[in-house]
Amino acid sequence: IMVVYVLYAKADLQGVASLKTIQGANLCVSVRNPVYQSEVREKVVIEADELIEQEKNDISMVHDKDIRCEPSHHFSLKWDGEKKRSTIRVIDSTLIEVISKSGKKGKNRNQGNAGASEVREMRSNDSGVFVPLLALDCQGIEPFAFHPMGGEFVVTNKAGDTFDQVDLSEGAWNEFELATGSTAITNFETKFS
Repeated sequence: IMVVYVLYAKADLQGVASLKTIQGANLCVSVRNPVYQSEVREKVVIEADELIEQEKNDISMVHDKDIRCEPSHHFSLKWDGEKKRSTIRVIDSTLIEVISKSGKKGKNRNQGNAGASEVREMRSNDSGVFVPLLALDCQGIEPFAFHPMGGEFVVTNKAGDTFDQVDLSEGAWNEFELATGSTAITNFETKFS
């Protein structure tokens, strides 16, 4: 079963046409063991531009039925006492299927009902509203906090100017140009669901 965690973000936007994550940017999250929630790893970095594939030779060498082959992933760790590694894969598609618990493709951990969740950019009319920006396929691991490092976001202002690697680590960012005025993001906050 695919367990999908969606990163939602909200902010107050001024002069911003869109805010989106940069595909392949490193992401910093805090994670916990979903079985033993006191087992936590703070501020681990997911290298989203490096997909780790399971090698065919490794698959043929696995004879222990208790050891599963790791799916393709961007990050993995092994919890104390566990035989298998827990993995995170950044889902880069724009549409994530959310299927009920009885479905076979996957489910959104906190939304057991059928439907679809569109991961998208934050737009000017989304000011102050949580928007699904990013999705993670998680096996044996639960992200619970996102920590902007600077460089994960790109902003386009209403004049069409683009600002790459925007730093929202302090919860705010702004840029001023005489021709276009102020472009600002304030009260930036995130949550996983």
